[in-house]
Amino acid sequence: MSLAELKAELELTKNPEKAGIHSRFFKTGKGEYGEGSIFLGITVPVLRKIAKRYYTLNFKELQELLNDKIQTYRFIALVILVEVYKKGNEETKKEIYNFYLKNLKNINNWDLVDTSCPQIIGDYLLNKDRSILYEFAKSNHLWTKRISIVSTLTFIRKNQLDDTINITEILLKDNHDLIHKACGWMLREAGKRDQRVLESFLDKHIKEMPRTMLRYSIEKFEEEKRKNYLNK
Repeated sequence: MSLAELKAELELTKNPEKAGIHSRFFKTGKGEYGEGSIFLGITVPVLRKIAKRYYTLNFKELQELLNDKIQTYRFIALVILVEVYKKGNEETKKEIYNFYLKNLKNINNWDLVDTSCPQIIGDYLLNKDRSILYEFAKSNHLWTKRISIVSTLTFIRKNQLDDTINITEILLKDNHDLIHKACGWMLREAGKRDQRVLESFLDKHIKEMPRTMLRYSIEKFEEEKRKNYLNK
Protein backbone atom coordinates (compact mmCIF):
# COMPACT_ATOMS: atom_id res chain seq x y z
CA MET A 1 0.00 0.00 0.00
CA SER A 2 1.42 3.38 -1.01
CA LEU A 3 1.45 6.81 0.58
CA ALA A 4 -0.78 8.08 -2.22
CA GLU A 5 -3.31 5.35 -1.44
CA LEU A 6 -3.25 6.25 2.25
CA LYS A 7 -3.91 9.92 1.52
CA ALA A 8 -6.72 8.99 -0.86
CA GLU A 9 -8.32 6.74 1.76
CA LEU A 10 -8.12 9.46 4.38
CA GLU A 11 -9.65 11.94 1.95
CA LEU A 12 -12.58 9.59 1.36
CA THR A 13 -13.04 9.03 5.09
CA LYS A 14 -12.84 12.64 6.26
CA ASN A 15 -15.75 14.26 8.09
CA PRO A 16 -15.85 18.09 7.78
CA GLU A 17 -18.26 18.48 10.71
CA LYS A 18 -16.05 16.51 13.08
CA ALA A 19 -13.00 18.27 11.65
CA GLY A 20 -14.39 21.55 12.93
CA ILE A 21 -14.97 20.07 16.37
CA HIS A 22 -11.43 18.65 16.47
CA SER A 23 -9.94 21.97 15.38
CA ARG A 24 -11.62 23.75 18.26
CA PHE A 25 -10.83 20.99 20.78
CA PHE A 26 -7.13 20.94 19.89
CA LYS A 27 -6.85 24.74 19.93
CA THR A 28 -5.80 25.45 16.34
CA GLY A 29 -6.73 29.14 16.32
CA LYS A 30 -4.28 32.02 16.01
CA GLY A 31 -2.06 32.20 19.08
CA GLU A 32 -3.31 28.87 20.46
CA TYR A 33 -1.04 25.90 21.10
CA GLY A 34 -2.21 23.99 18.02
CA GLU A 35 -2.18 26.98 15.68
CA GLY A 36 -2.18 26.03 12.00
CA SER A 37 -2.95 22.35 12.38
CA ILE A 38 -5.63 20.91 10.10
CA PHE A 39 -7.90 17.99 10.98
CA LEU A 40 -9.82 15.66 8.69
CA GLY A 41 -12.39 14.73 11.35
CA ILE A 42 -11.59 11.00 11.47
CA THR A 43 -11.93 9.25 14.82
CA VAL A 44 -8.96 7.53 16.46
CA PRO A 45 -10.39 3.96 16.19
CA VAL A 46 -10.93 4.46 12.45
CA LEU A 47 -7.42 5.89 12.02
CA ARG A 48 -5.90 2.93 13.83
CA LYS A 49 -7.86 0.54 11.62
CA ILE A 50 -6.68 2.32 8.47
CA ALA A 51 -3.08 2.41 9.72
CA LYS A 52 -2.93 -1.40 9.85
CA ARG A 53 -2.90 -1.52 6.06
CA TYR A 54 0.10 0.82 5.77
CA TYR A 55 2.74 -0.59 8.12
CA THR A 56 5.09 -1.00 5.14
CA LEU A 57 5.48 2.74 4.56
CA ASN A 58 9.16 3.71 4.72
CA PHE A 59 10.83 6.51 6.67
CA LYS A 60 10.76 8.87 3.67
CA GLU A 61 6.99 8.43 3.32
CA LEU A 62 6.42 8.77 7.06
CA GLN A 63 8.56 11.90 7.07
CA GLU A 64 6.31 13.40 4.43
CA LEU A 65 3.29 12.74 6.64
CA LEU A 66 4.99 14.19 9.71
CA ASN A 67 5.97 17.35 7.84
CA ASP A 68 2.38 18.05 6.81
CA LYS A 69 0.12 20.66 8.41
CA ILE A 70 -2.66 18.08 8.45
CA GLN A 71 -2.49 16.73 11.98
CA THR A 72 -4.43 13.63 10.96
CA TYR A 73 -1.44 12.71 8.75
CA ARG A 74 0.98 13.20 11.63
CA PHE A 75 -1.17 11.14 13.96
CA ILE A 76 -1.42 8.15 11.61
CA ALA A 77 2.33 8.32 10.93
CA LEU A 78 2.97 8.00 14.65
CA VAL A 79 0.49 5.12 14.99
CA ILE A 80 2.39 3.32 12.23
CA LEU A 81 5.73 4.04 13.90
CA VAL A 82 4.52 2.67 17.24
CA GLU A 83 3.27 -0.56 15.69
CA VAL A 84 6.42 -1.11 13.62
CA TYR A 85 8.51 -0.37 16.73
CA LYS A 86 6.63 -2.97 18.78
CA LYS A 87 7.29 -5.67 16.20
CA GLY A 88 10.84 -4.63 15.37
CA ASN A 89 14.22 -5.97 16.39
CA GLU A 90 16.73 -3.86 18.32
CA GLU A 91 18.12 -2.28 15.17
CA THR A 92 14.65 -1.27 13.97
CA LYS A 93 13.77 0.12 17.39
CA LYS A 94 16.93 2.22 17.45
CA GLU A 95 16.17 3.57 13.97
CA ILE A 96 12.63 4.53 15.00
CA TYR A 97 13.83 6.10 18.25
CA ASN A 98 16.35 8.27 16.37
CA PHE A 99 13.78 9.13 13.70
CA TYR A 100 11.39 10.20 16.46
CA LEU A 101 14.02 12.45 18.02
CA LYS A 102 14.60 14.15 14.65
CA ASN A 103 10.87 14.90 14.44
CA LEU A 104 10.20 16.50 17.82
CA LYS A 105 9.09 19.71 16.12
CA ASN A 106 6.42 17.74 14.26
CA ILE A 107 5.07 15.96 17.35
CA ASN A 108 3.31 19.14 18.33
CA ASN A 109 0.07 18.48 20.13
CA TRP A 110 -0.80 16.52 23.24
CA ASP A 111 -2.55 13.69 21.40
CA LEU A 112 0.51 13.16 19.21
CA VAL A 113 2.79 13.10 22.25
CA ASP A 114 0.60 10.87 24.39
CA THR A 115 -0.10 8.29 21.70
CA SER A 116 3.55 7.71 20.89
CA CYS A 117 6.25 8.76 23.36
CA PRO A 118 5.70 6.08 26.06
CA GLN A 119 5.71 3.34 23.43
CA ILE A 120 8.82 4.63 21.64
CA ILE A 121 10.90 6.95 23.85
CA GLY A 122 9.91 5.35 27.13
CA ASP A 123 10.33 1.81 25.90
CA TYR A 124 13.67 2.47 24.22
CA LEU A 125 15.12 4.08 27.34
CA LEU A 126 13.76 1.46 29.73
CA ASN A 127 17.14 -0.21 30.15
CA LYS A 128 19.32 2.70 29.04
CA ASP A 129 20.58 6.05 30.26
CA ARG A 130 17.62 8.43 30.65
CA SER A 131 19.45 11.74 30.92
CA ILE A 132 17.93 12.92 27.63
CA LEU A 133 14.53 13.15 29.35
CA TYR A 134 16.00 15.56 31.90
CA GLU A 135 17.35 17.68 29.03
CA PHE A 136 13.88 17.59 27.47
CA ALA A 137 12.32 18.75 30.75
CA LYS A 138 14.52 21.87 30.66
CA SER A 139 13.60 22.67 27.05
CA ASN A 140 11.76 25.82 26.02
CA HIS A 141 9.54 23.74 23.73
CA LEU A 142 6.14 22.82 25.20
CA TRP A 143 5.82 19.45 23.51
CA THR A 144 9.38 18.36 24.21
CA LYS A 145 8.72 19.06 27.88
CA ARG A 146 5.52 17.03 27.75
CA ILE A 147 7.43 14.16 26.13
CA SER A 148 9.90 14.24 29.03
CA ILE A 149 7.23 13.44 31.60
CA VAL A 150 4.75 11.33 29.61
CA SER A 151 7.55 9.01 28.46
CA THR A 152 7.96 7.96 32.10
CA LEU A 153 4.61 6.15 31.91
CA THR A 154 6.54 3.15 30.59
CA PHE A 155 8.82 3.23 33.64
CA ILE A 156 5.86 3.52 35.99
CA ARG A 157 4.36 0.37 34.49
CA LYS A 158 7.59 -1.38 35.48
CA ASN A 159 7.34 0.04 39.03
CA GLN A 160 10.21 2.45 38.36
CA LEU A 161 8.95 5.73 39.80
CA ASP A 162 12.05 7.85 40.45
CA ASP A 163 12.22 9.53 37.04
CA THR A 164 8.56 10.56 37.20
CA ILE A 165 9.17 12.23 40.55
CA ASN A 166 12.45 13.86 39.53
CA ILE A 167 11.19 15.20 36.21
CA THR A 168 8.02 16.53 37.81
CA GLU A 169 10.20 18.44 40.26
CA ILE A 170 11.95 20.08 37.30
CA LEU A 171 8.58 21.00 35.78
CA LEU A 172 6.89 22.21 38.98
CA LYS A 173 7.21 25.88 38.10
CA ASP A 174 6.26 25.51 34.45
CA ASN A 175 3.47 27.90 33.53
CA HIS A 176 1.56 25.80 30.96
CA ASP A 177 -1.62 23.99 31.89
CA LEU A 178 -0.78 21.07 29.59
CA ILE A 179 2.41 20.43 31.55
CA HIS A 180 0.49 20.64 34.84
CA LYS A 181 -2.00 18.08 33.55
CA ALA A 182 0.69 15.74 32.24
CA CYS A 183 2.65 15.83 35.50
CA GLY A 184 -0.51 15.30 37.54
CA TRP A 185 -1.47 12.36 35.35
CA MET A 186 1.96 10.72 35.77
CA LEU A 187 1.93 11.36 39.53
CA ARG A 188 -1.50 9.71 39.73
CA GLU A 189 -0.22 6.69 37.82
CA ALA A 190 2.83 6.50 40.09
CA GLY A 191 0.53 6.70 43.10
CA LYS A 192 -1.41 3.69 41.87
CA ARG A 193 1.83 1.72 42.10
CA ASP A 194 2.97 3.15 45.43
CA GLN A 195 0.79 5.72 47.15
CA ARG A 196 3.49 6.40 49.73
CA VAL A 197 5.76 7.77 47.00
CA LEU A 198 3.04 10.11 45.80
CA GLU A 199 2.15 11.27 49.31
CA SER A 200 5.80 11.96 50.06
CA PHE A 201 6.00 14.12 46.94
CA LEU A 202 2.78 15.96 47.84
CA ASP A 203 3.89 16.61 51.41
CA LYS A 204 7.12 18.11 50.10
CA HIS A 205 5.71 20.20 47.25
CA ILE A 206 2.03 20.89 47.89
CA LYS A 207 2.57 24.58 48.58
CA GLU A 208 4.22 25.15 45.20
CA MET A 209 2.25 22.71 43.05
CA PRO A 210 -0.13 24.17 40.47
CA ARG A 211 -3.69 23.32 41.50
CA THR A 212 -4.40 21.47 38.26
CA MET A 213 -1.40 19.21 38.85
CA LEU A 214 -2.53 18.55 42.41
CA ARG A 215 -6.11 17.74 41.41
CA TYR A 216 -5.01 15.33 38.71
CA SER A 217 -2.53 13.60 41.02
CA ILE A 218 -5.02 12.85 43.82
CA GLU A 219 -8.00 11.77 41.71
CA LYS A 220 -7.77 8.18 42.98
CA PHE A 221 -7.41 9.04 46.67
CA GLU A 222 -10.23 8.22 49.03
CA GLU A 223 -12.54 11.21 49.40
CA GLU A 224 -11.45 12.32 52.85
CA LYS A 225 -7.76 12.23 52.01
CA ARG A 226 -8.36 13.99 48.71
CA LYS A 227 -10.23 16.82 50.41
CA ASN A 228 -7.50 17.07 53.01
CA TYR A 229 -4.85 17.67 50.38
CA LEU A 230 -7.04 20.15 48.51
CA ASN A 231 -7.48 22.17 51.71
CA LYS A 232 -3.80 22.37 52.58
